[in-house]
Order: sequence, then C-alpha cells, then structure tokens
Amino acid sequence: MCDAIAELVEVLDFRSERFLSALRFLEELEPERFDCLVSDVRMPGMDGFELGRRASAIAPGLPIIFVSSFDDEVTRSQAARVGAAAFLCKPVDADALLENLNAALDRG
Repeated sequence: MCDAIAELVEVLDFRSERFLSALRFLEELEPERFDCLVSDVRMPGMDGFELGRRASAIAPGLPIIFVSSFDDEVTRSQAARVGAAAFLCKPVDADALLENLNAALDRG
C-alpha cells in the first residue's frame, strides 16, 4: 500500500519519500524536513497514531493525513486526537487526496 499511495502522491505532482517502517521515518524526521506525513493507520511494529504522536513531538505542526480501511467512529476519533489534518478511507480517491494535501499544506 505504501507504494500505491506514494505513486498517487507523485502523480498529483508532489514529491514523496517512502519508508519501510514508522521507526525508520522517525529516525529521518527533523523539523522542517517534510511538509506532510501520509500514513496508514495499521502498520506492523508501530501504528499510525503512535507514529503521529511521535512525529508531532519532533516536528510540531507537521500535517498528518491518515489512510485506513477501517472507517469507524473509534478510528476517526483516534485520528482527531492525534491532530490529523485528514482521514481518508481506502481505496484512496485521487481527488480527495489532492484536496486534502493542498489543505494540509496551506495550513502547515
């Protein structure tokens, strides 16, 4: 799924970097290095919400867009508590991703 989302981001004319794990992303994260984080909610090792909390501690204000196959109130409320700029359901619609990337980058 990581490759599919990254390719969609690139088709929409944004540059993307792919990380094989949440921990690897956190090792590379520095304030101001990334403009936005697009993350799945459910991942091996560390879920997207924990990634979001840790990323926000390192790079406050980093917009986060979560994607998930699980569209329920609990998952959406967890995303909101982490401060998500957006929550998108899989399969991700290109227009929705573009709209939310633009909105997140305008805020960030």
